[in-house]
Amino acid sequence: MTAPTVRDLRRQWKPCKERLSQRSGEHPTNIRFHRACSWLQRAEQIAADDDLDLAILSQWVAFNALYGQWDGAEREPVADILCWRHFLERMLELDESRFVVDVLMEHKPLVMSIFDDEFLSRYFWQEPSCERAGKSKRTKFESRTWYLDGSWRLILEKLMDRIYFLRCQLVHGAATYNSSLNRTAARHCAWMMDHLLRAFLQVWIEHGSGEDWGILCYPPLRSQLEDDSQRGTPTLRNGRT
Repeated sequence: MTAPTVRDLRRQWKPCKERLSQRSGEHPTNIRFHRACSWLQRAEQIAADDDLDLAILSQWVAFNALYGQWDGAEREPVADILCWRHFLERMLELDESRFVVDVLMEHKPLVMSIFDDEFLSRYFWQEPSCERAGKSKRTKFESRTWYLDGSWRLILEKLMDRIYFLRCQLVHGAATYNSSLNRTAARHCAWMMDHLLRAFLQVWIEHGSGEDWGILCYPPLRSQLEDDSQRGTPTLRNGRT
């Protein structure tokens, strides 16, 4: 099955966008979708140059645009892992068209390759050794049962956890740019993220446009200084992202 391009996704989203815009000019669901597509499009361009590290980071930013939540009490974003795990659950609950499940089925060999890579295992890195390298591969064997049982939430969560591990290595300076040591892992994760992101966006288009996706982090605002003789203070007006 041919995956939709970002242009295809935007075209499919347009009716939803127009409907939401009538309710709110800067509807947060539209902003999330727009932000995600902007970064996924950039990831497409980067991947064409085989820049896997930057592609993964751009893909994760696109993903974060969809799952990110704002903590009103703490006045800061909610912790990443908590947010994306909850998001994955919602994706599967809403996915009546089986976009996500079809990706997991169609790309099962790729999923297995990621589960088989000890360098994407938190357990292995706690105390790297041959013994832990072997034990870290248990996920691959356990996932065969998960596939038979249709435990899609478990598969998706374990899969994303490994991709997130590589993302954290890159973001926190724990890997050399374009390192020869992690090219296989980076390539597998970039391919998988690309497939999953397009599936998530299709779920949004078909089944998620009317859902409440939570408080948007950092809504688009632009500072506009105005000469206010009464207050003498600058105001913030809504702008575009």
